[in-house]
Amino acid sequence: MHVSHPRTRRSVLLTATAALVVSGALLTSPPANAADSPAPAEVSPHAAQTIDDFGASGAWWVNDLKNFDPKVQARVAELLFSRQGLDLSAYRYNIGGGGTGVTYAPRAPEDFLNSDGGYDWSKDKAGRYFLYAAAKYGVKDLIGFVNSAPAAWTTNGKSCGGYLKAENEQDFAKYIADVTDHFARQGVRLDYISPFNEPDNSFADCGQEGMPVPVDRRDDIVRALGAEQRARHQKTGIIADESSKTTQFNSELPQWISQPDTAQYVSKLAHHTYDNPSDADRAKVYETSKAAGKQSWSTEICCFGKGGTGWAQEYDPTIDGGLNLSRIIYKDFATAHDSAFQWWVALSEMIGSDPLAKNDDGWNDGLIYYDPNYATNGNQSLYFTKRYYALGQYSRFVQPGSVAHNVTGAPDGVEVSAYDRDGQWVVVVNNHNTTATPLNLHFNSATPVRATQAVRTSADENWAKVARPAVRGGTATATLAARSITTYVFDQRGHGSSALSGALMGKQSGKCLTADATGAALATCAGSAGQSWSYAPDGTLKGANGYLTAGSSGLTSSAATGDGTQRWLLNSNGQIVNEALGQCLDVSGQATADGSKVILYSCNGGTNEAWTRQ
Repeated sequence: MHVSHPRTRRSVLLTATAALVVSGALLTSPPANAADSPAPAEVSPHAAQTIDDFGASGAWWVNDLKNFDPKVQARVAELLFSRQGLDLSAYRYNIGGGGTGVTYAPRAPEDFLNSDGGYDWSKDKAGRYFLYAAAKYGVKDLIGFVNSAPAAWTTNGKSCGGYLKAENEQDFAKYIADVTDHFARQGVRLDYISPFNEPDNSFADCGQEGMPVPVDRRDDIVRALGAEQRARHQKTGIIADESSKTTQFNSELPQWISQPDTAQYVSKLAHHTYDNPSDADRAKVYETSKAAGKQSWSTEICCFGKGGTGWAQEYDPTIDGGLNLSRIIYKDFATAHDSAFQWWVALSEMIGSDPLAKNDDGWNDGLIYYDPNYATNGNQSLYFTKRYYALGQYSRFVQPGSVAHNVTGAPDGVEVSAYDRDGQWVVVVNNHNTTATPLNLHFNSATPVRATQAVRTSADENWAKVARPAVRGGTATATLAARSITTYVFDQRGHGSSALSGALMGKQSGKCLTADATGAALATCAGSAGQSWSYAPDGTLKGANGYLTAGSSGLTSSAATGDGTQRWLLNSNGQIVNEALGQCLDVSGQATADGSKVILYSCNGGTNEAWTRQ
């Protein structure tokens, strides 16, 4: 994260606000007039990615919380890690670089390195407290991330704006491995290490720690750390490269990870989304990851506002901010097919002029806030935002190992995510509309038997238990409250093998997909057998002439092969994406005439790549 905004100085005199929990009615019966009932949204029978975790970072705020009452510290740990709180399954611990040269003290974390090359493991007391708390609560993925190497090894002798000196790459690798070993001896195993964060930024203003790493140096650092870990038999994985923008991730990651002996050391691909990526940019993340043969994680985002998900200065504790956070999670999972979502800072002091209302002086960088003037006014209250509750609509219910299923055909203004695990469905629904909206949701694999939970966050509700939706014939029926996020939990029966069947019509052309051994093309929709496709739980699209296949010579229909060239994802935005290549079905040249060629092409968000099932 590269925010350099100054610390808020205005005194805040308000006391802590308790989480407001109000139960509200959820209409579960369909409208009296059947004609008003919407066509069902469809839960894909095919499993997409497996979810690894939901998390947030302990950067910076721990350096203030070290001064708080131990009871408040314990309460924060409970709010983040316990089952009654967010129940986070990932926690990002900041391995500090010493803070040399950093102009803002809370963003200058201590490192453990002494000038004589030894270690002082008593340093970073507050950072260690919350790392140990995460381990105690059983957080699945503990991640150590580095903003800067210790200043002794940077080109400018600072923990900000300097490059890691080439002659100290091995020293840096040994340091990280020593830190990993130390925590393991304390009973805290770091599951992953991120050796550099936002390497595309300069951090020259020194408002925080940060270390630029040129593209041609990233593979060197990864190999040095990976080899050191392997020599010590450490099981800690490496995540990289944490580019601040998806566009840079897509253009720069292929350059360094393709270098000899590098990819073997990389466990997960990490990107940030500060560029407010389009569907095309997110889809390109999936293609980039497929080309590298690795799974992608979205590891940092914050600081959106002004009614959207783009970078903007604003403090917004309302449902507007909560819905925007939930939309980002939805898109990262549904379009980029990331397997993890990790928010930036769990806590922040950037409340601006009022912790209870929108203002333009603060920032949307935290989930929970505290008074920046606690040291002078004694206020150690915690202020909750709807982003806290929005993240919990996922993290409390979608457990690691859950499998995401795409959902198509949701009503306008509604986003639906579905996850399957251990005999249950978890469905998270965003309703961005300002009025109540009916939803019918049809399941095309393991059939839901009954709804067991319904929990909602809205303008006046926080994780409120609400009435459960009706379920009949594999379809759940509900009316969504205006401007709300609702999580439904369903028991399920069996692992059915029902398929979606019908024609696939191009949004731009209004023509239907056909394919044979010679290729794929458009044709006027006529309801013929040659235009009918069956989408199965294994991800295959089978037509009259065989399975739709992405081959070296283009798209064809062919006999079953069982590999990824015949598996497809039907994204909620209409993209049909090949799992082996991460590319979309695309009408070449945006043509619309009968016989126009359908090809595979990088997903770009064009209407010539959008398809609907007929």
